[in-house]
Amino acid sequence: MKESARFLKIVEWSPEDGCFVGSCPGLLYGGCHGDDEVAVFEELCAAVDQAIELYRRDGKPLPPPTSGRDYASKMLNVA
Repeated sequence: MKESARFLKIVEWSPEDGCFVGSCPGLLYGGCHGDDEVAVFEELCAAVDQAIELYRRDGKPLPPPTSGRDYASKMLNVA
C-alpha cells in the first residue's frame, strides 16, 4: 500500500468556481481544480505523493492519516 492511501482525497463540484475541486484535508492546504473530474483526481493523487515526499525530505512527520474513518457512512447520517 502506498503511503498516500492513508489520506482521504476529495473531488467535488464547486458551483462557485464552476469546476471540480480536489483537496486532501489534513495534508494539503489548497488543492487542484479543473473541468474533468478524473483528471482532477489524478492531479490530486500526484500532489499528495509530492506532499509526502516533501515531508520526508524535510524530515517532518506526516500528519495523522485521514482515510479509514468511514466518512461516507457518517455523511449519510447527516442527510
